[in-house]
Amino acid sequence: MPRTLTLQLTPRDAADARRYTALAARRLGIAERDIALVRVVKRSIDARRRQPVVCLSLELYIDREPQPAPVHFDYPDVTGRTEIVIVGSGPAGLFAALRAIELGLRPILLERGREVSARKCDIARINRGEAVDPDSNYAFGEGGAGTFSDGKLFTRSKKRGDYNKALQTLVFHGADPAILFEAHPHIGTDKLPYIIRNICRTIEACGGRVLFERRVTGFLRRGDRLAGVVCGDERIEGAAVVLATGHSARDIYRLLHETGIRLEAKPLAMGVRIEHPQPLIDRIQYHLPERGAYLPAASYSLVSQEQGRGVYSFCMCPGGFIVPAMTDAAQSVVNGMSPSGRTSPYANSGLVTEVRLTDFEHLAPQWGPLAGLHFQEEFEALARREGGDRQVAPAQRVADFVAGKASPTLPATSYIPGITPSRLDRWMPAFIADGLRAGLQTFGRRLHGFVTNDAVVVGVESRTSTPVRIPRDPVRLMHPEIEGLFPAGEGAGYAGGIISAALDGERIAEAVRAYVGE
Repeated sequence: MPRTLTLQLTPRDAADARRYTALAARRLGIAERDIALVRVVKRSIDARRRQPVVCLSLELYIDREPQPAPVHFDYPDVTGRTEIVIVGSGPAGLFAALRAIELGLRPILLERGREVSARKCDIARINRGEAVDPDSNYAFGEGGAGTFSDGKLFTRSKKRGDYNKALQTLVFHGADPAILFEAHPHIGTDKLPYIIRNICRTIEACGGRVLFERRVTGFLRRGDRLAGVVCGDERIEGAAVVLATGHSARDIYRLLHETGIRLEAKPLAMGVRIEHPQPLIDRIQYHLPERGAYLPAASYSLVSQEQGRGVYSFCMCPGGFIVPAMTDAAQSVVNGMSPSGRTSPYANSGLVTEVRLTDFEHLAPQWGPLAGLHFQEEFEALARREGGDRQVAPAQRVADFVAGKASPTLPATSYIPGITPSRLDRWMPAFIADGLRAGLQTFGRRLHGFVTNDAVVVGVESRTSTPVRIPRDPVRLMHPEIEGLFPAGEGAGYAGGIISAALDGERIAEAVRAYVGE
């Protein structure tokens, strides 16, 4: 059995394997020469003190003791096996496909967008302020929104599935093994495309199919059973259909509604993206003039209740940049991400307030379960109007936003298409502007220097979650009225990030296996 212990180290010592191995040997009273393997099982930073420390949990294996075998995935060949259709190649769709292969099913994975290399060109055009391809952008294409996301791998729910297996799957396909022990594992937007491409290659190597530029335009129904989908002139059938389209596939919600498949409106959250100089966040969080060479770019997680309504940070990206996340030319939508090294001089985060069903109930008589979708679209259209042409985004200095003042000029930003001064607090729905203002005042009291005119709020962060839920039976995980339809992931309203979506996709594949075997 390995010996285990936790050390509290300086950042420099924690970065030196020889140093912490020697300290661990001394603590356990064993000779350093007798140690065959030291394995880090968890690493986190405690910055509550004047000098931050790194908490390192270790496993030490002594000579002649059995060492842990590397994890290996041996996916079977499913050529000729029962076919299932999976719509969407984001985390939910990809992990549903991998799990389906493990269970002996042949996935037919459909993606409306293009493969990674072509998608990179489309995204470059968006960053230059050129036209937005509605099928190939930051949300759509090989890997879905996950491919060009920050790659944070954290979920608060431990009941969704095997969290460690999901991380091991990513490592098997090329992710840094450090994600297995970091307290807040992160891949990076520069690494994700390679990993996603490897997952698709695994699916194809096992006999599955991955088909690009297949936008679903209809459903094949036989009574109350879904038998497949229509993509233009092409009919693609399967024993079941997994719908894992992501929260930006608004045409799918409309298609389901027009087809008579029941949907439900759900609450969501919307607001802005806030950006600070990264050194400022480092000073606030680490209590040091400079973080130095051994501490990572600092992050934060903030939440408050303002007049009974939640306000919180979301998808915080230290050392990152803001990107244009719209899927239509009529919208202004921003998101954040960071590369693996988190080397940008900026820190950004979503800053949102909860949007309740009562906030858009005035739209329900006309739009029914799609009322929240139209409320979301109106918010994005307002931002587009305020930003002007192309992908330029409206922005306001943070202290000015809190004080209700105009910002004649704006600081430098990571947002490549550019930002323009706008009184966000005047054109946003009042409850959103008031909630954000109150939340910022609370956060400014907790983090001295957070509310500053060196920081900006950029509009708008509106795609934190879907405003629509596709209902499913809690046991069979299938739509309660349509046999063979399995809603999955963020787009169906059952996940909120890469790992939670991936785990939901695995659960859905298991439910499909049970259904097909009935």
